[in-house]
Amino acid sequence: MANQRPGIALWSPFGKARGIAQNPRVAVAALLPMLCLLALALPTQHLQAVTNAAAASTATADPAGGTVSLAASLGVHFIPGSSSTVLIARDGKTYLVDLDSRTIQEHEKDSPSPSSAGTLPHLAAAHSSAQDVSLGAKVFADNCAGCHGAGGKGGGALKTPDFTNPGVQAALSDAVLVKTIHQGKPGTAMPAWSGKLSEDEINAVAAFVRGLGQAKRPEQRAPGAEVKQAAKVYTPADDYLFSLPTGRKLDRHGLYLNFTHRFPYTPAFSGSGGGDTLFGLDDYAVPSFGLRFGVTDKLSVSAYRSPSLIDRPIELGVAYNFLDEHEGNPLNAAAKVSLDGQNDFSKNFTTNFEMMLSRTVTRRAQLYLVPTASLQQRELISKPGSLASVPPNLPGFNTFVLAAGGALDIRPTVALVTEVFPTLVNGPELGIHRPAYAFGIQKRVLHHAFTLGFSNSPGTVVSQRAGTRATFIGQPSSDTPSGLFIGFDLMRQIY
Repeated sequence: MANQRPGIALWSPFGKARGIAQNPRVAVAALLPMLCLLALALPTQHLQAVTNAAAASTATADPAGGTVSLAASLGVHFIPGSSSTVLIARDGKTYLVDLDSRTIQEHEKDSPSPSSAGTLPHLAAAHSSAQDVSLGAKVFADNCAGCHGAGGKGGGALKTPDFTNPGVQAALSDAVLVKTIHQGKPGTAMPAWSGKLSEDEINAVAAFVRGLGQAKRPEQRAPGAEVKQAAKVYTPADDYLFSLPTGRKLDRHGLYLNFTHRFPYTPAFSGSGGGDTLFGLDDYAVPSFGLRFGVTDKLSVSAYRSPSLIDRPIELGVAYNFLDEHEGNPLNAAAKVSLDGQNDFSKNFTTNFEMMLSRTVTRRAQLYLVPTASLQQRELISKPGSLASVPPNLPGFNTFVLAAGGALDIRPTVALVTEVFPTLVNGPELGIHRPAYAFGIQKRVLHHAFTLGFSNSPGTVVSQRAGTRATFIGQPSSDTPSGLFIGFDLMRQIY
C-alpha cells in the first residue's frame, strides 16, 4: 500500500503541478490542450453574441420586408411552409441547406431570383395543387399503404411511423423525406423507389406524406381524405389470380418474375395414397416462368415459357392500361396482344387479343372479366415421344373465351381467389367439354405474392389456359371435380 501512495499523489493537482514544473516538455504538453479549448471558447461566445443580436434584429425587423430584403441581399431565400430548409444562391448556383440533417445539396433547377422566392420548387409550395395531391395519394395507396396504413398512421408488425403525428413530422425534414423515398432505408423493409417512381411521383408522394400532418386547408380537402378515397380501390396482389390475368398496372421500369407449378398427373382429392403423395406434390410438375417489365406506368411487355411436357410454348406480349379506378374511372381496363409459339417459338403459332377488365366491389374485393380471342389455337396435349422430340403439327381453330374471376380479402394480406374459362367458340373442336376453372388462397408480403390453388387445367400461357386435364392426359372425365389437382404461383417484384 505504501508503494501505491506516490502514484496517487502524482495525480493530485499539487503532484501534477510539481511534475510540470520539473519538466518543461510536460508543461507545454499540458498547456497546449488548455490553450486550444480557450481558443475555441472565445469564437463560440462571440458567435452566441452575434446570434442573439441577429435574433433581436429579426424580432424588430420591419415586417414589410426588412428581413426579406436583408436575406435577398445575402442570397438567402426562405421556403414557404418549411422551418428546416433554406435556399442559398452563390455564383449562379443554388444550394439547398437542410438545417435538421445539416446537409447542403446543389439544387439542379435554375437559380431563383429573390422576387420569385414565393414560387420556389418545394414540397409545400410546388406540390400542393389538387392534381398533385391526387397523384401523391394514388402513389401512396398503390405503393406505401400496405406498410404505412391507408391513412399513414403506420404501426403493425413493421412498426412504421405515424405520419399524422406532429412529433414525427417535426423530426422529419423535407430533404430527409425525399432522400428516404429515393434511397430507402437499408436494414429495414423500406425499399428504394428511385427508378421505380418518376421524380414527379416521388415529389408528389413526399408532399402528400408531409401533408398528412397538416391541418385541413380551407379550399382543399385534407390529404388524408384523398388517400382514404384511393384506399377504397382494391389493388391485386399478383399479376394473376391463378391463371387469369388481373391486368394490374406495373411500376414504371419495374421488373416482375412469375413462376408457376402445376401437378396435373395426380388428382388432389381422389385416388389412393393422396396423403402419402402430399395431394400430388410428390408427382411430376409442369413448371413455367415469365418476366414482365413496366416500360411506363401504363405500357408493359412480357415473356413467358412453359416446359417440354406441354409442347414448349413461348409467349411474347405487350399490354397497355388505359383506365384506372384510382384516377376516378368506373373500372380498370387494359388491352393485351400476345403471340404464342410452340417448340420454343418455332411452330404452331397462336395470336391472342385480351381485354382485362376489373372493378372494385368493396375495398376488400374485386371482380374480373377477361374476354379473349385467339387465332389458330391448338388442342392442349401432353407432348408425345421423348423429352427432346418436336411437338406434333396440330390443326388450329379460332376461339373466343369469356373468362371471369374474383378476389376477396379475408385478411389484410390474404385473399381467396377463383376463376373460370368458358370457351364459347370452337370449344368442342379442341376437346373442351367442360370449362377450365380454379380456386385457391393468395398471400401477399411486400413485393411478393404466393398462391396455392386447385385447378383442372395445366396450361398457363394464353393459348393453353382454357384447355383442361381431360385432353392433356387423354382421359375424358379428368376435367371433373374429382380430377382437380394442386398447383401454386410465385410472384416477385425484382426491381
